[in-house]
Amino acid sequence: MKRRNIPKYKVGDTVVITMYGTVGKITDVKLIDGNYVYEVNKSDGLFVESGLQLLSEYEGDLVEQEQIDIEYKFFFGDLVQVAGYGPDLFKIVGFRTEIWRYKEDAWEDVIYELSRISDGEWLEAGEEEMTLVADAESADTFIQKLGLLYLVNNEEKQQVAVSKTQNMVRKVELDAIERKKEKKQLIDNLLDIYNDYKILYTMFLDQEYYQVMRVILRKLKSVVNDDGKSHV
Repeated sequence: MKRRNIPKYKVGDTVVITMYGTVGKITDVKLIDGNYVYEVNKSDGLFVESGLQLLSEYEGDLVEQEQIDIEYKFFFGDLVQVAGYGPDLFKIVGFRTEIWRYKEDAWEDVIYELSRISDGEWLEAGEEEMTLVADAESADTFIQKLGLLYLVNNEEKQQVAVSKTQNMVRKVELDAIERKKEKKQLIDNLLDIYNDYKILYTMFLDQEYYQVMRVILRKLKSVVNDDGKSHV
């Protein structure tokens, strides 16, 4: 079945936020990582289609509306690192807001659902645990240019293969030359990307560019040392 390519709601529609039973008007429609999300009453929060329903179709109870302004630091498709996971990269695949209300206190927690680039492992994390590496628009290009997909998927296999062949006949000289060429090409690519982001950081002093530079330097150190260890 083909994915519906038009939004379910449009600007001006009166909808019910089903989680709260509150009513509002759609003030903006955004397409993020292939999913439509909606701004209601010009608030900072965004809602997925499944969390909304047209007022004319709603059969539940309505409650007095509470204005909640939530600023999301990350969005679908962003590439991040998570505290405690070293240089591992994760892509944001979802997020939710947990709203807590008590007689004497109230707060909101934003929980992000992540998928690790290397093996697809699922993880939940809060904003304070995450560091942006690349936004959704540039995430895939960033991964490909760094050669991370190749390194992540093949690094362990290469290390196991090297270990097994240590007690076997040495590989032919041609294989050794080819590996050196691949390593040199990877280092050249990483240096090119580092220089690009260094220029951007010099121009804008944006910490996101600086963070990318750090990731590249760690990867360069790992490739140059070729010791199979993670460098944090």
